[in-house]
Amino acid sequence: MFVARSISADHKDLIHDVAYDFHGRRMATCSSDQSVKVWDLGEDGQWHCTADWKATCSADGLVRIYEAPDVMNLSQWQLQHAIQCKLSCSCLAWNPSRVHPPMLAVGSDDANPSAGGKVIIYEFSEAQRKWNKVETVMIVTEPVYDIAFAPNLGRSYHMLGVGSKDVHVITLKPLKRELAVTAPPQGSSTQATGMSRFEIRQVAQFCDHYSQVWRISWNITGTILASSGDDGCVRLWKANYLDNWKCISVLKGDGTRSPTDRPGGQGAMQTSNVQGVGNGTRYYKLGGMLGQTATNQVVWH
Repeated sequence: MFVARSISADHKDLIHDVAYDFHGRRMATCSSDQSVKVWDLGEDGQWHCTADWKATCSADGLVRIYEAPDVMNLSQWQLQHAIQCKLSCSCLAWNPSRVHPPMLAVGSDDANPSAGGKVIIYEFSEAQRKWNKVETVMIVTEPVYDIAFAPNLGRSYHMLGVGSKDVHVITLKPLKRELAVTAPPQGSSTQATGMSRFEIRQVAQFCDHYSQVWRISWNITGTILASSGDDGCVRLWKANYLDNWKCISVLKGDGTRSPTDRPGGQGAMQTSNVQGVGNGTRYYKLGGMLGQTATNQVVWH
């Protein structure tokens, strides 16, 4: 039996996203009021706000990176870096890889197609102690509302999921410094921009939501991508051994599973662990992935 509880988050506007730590005892909320709040689960079973500061990326085109000097005291945060993106920022994602330099992807919801690519990649230089722009993903020119790096379990390249009008899966393969990409292979979706740091290739693109895609999330192994859109469905995507991606399951907003609408896409994903909460908000817990709809309150169970 699941018990739904509401938390008065004291945000002054709509809450757009909620993220938990690994143990599920700390969470962060972000809102249109340009604030991020950190919450800790107390011994009394109640959530308590322990930190509150301005939004890390926003429509002003700035990405702000904060750091807690004392990891045991999250009530104090210091601004370390401010990155000017020159486009309104709608989402960002950290690269979880520990074998590559720190990397950050920023998405923009700028609706002007002449503004170019809407996903920008930044890499941290230890020598310069600053974040440098290394790539602009020109493959995606529609407004972007969510991006996520796949967990890197031994891959020599990075994989990025992008939620815009469609669902995009993009790979970024580091190039040797002496190599320059001057032309993409014929018939491929490879991006080439002269002296590029990465070979950027779109390995999959799906329009199955037939609407705006708002949230995407990878499972813990980086092999399954979940996406949710205005069609009221959560769709799960997976590649086979030939690296061909397809939809393996579709979850409706009422918690039931529907047949996939791509030929040969009927999957065997178990959806018995679907947990419903009040006010139309539902959490889908699938191998470590957590989906949530935005309200002006946080609902948990």
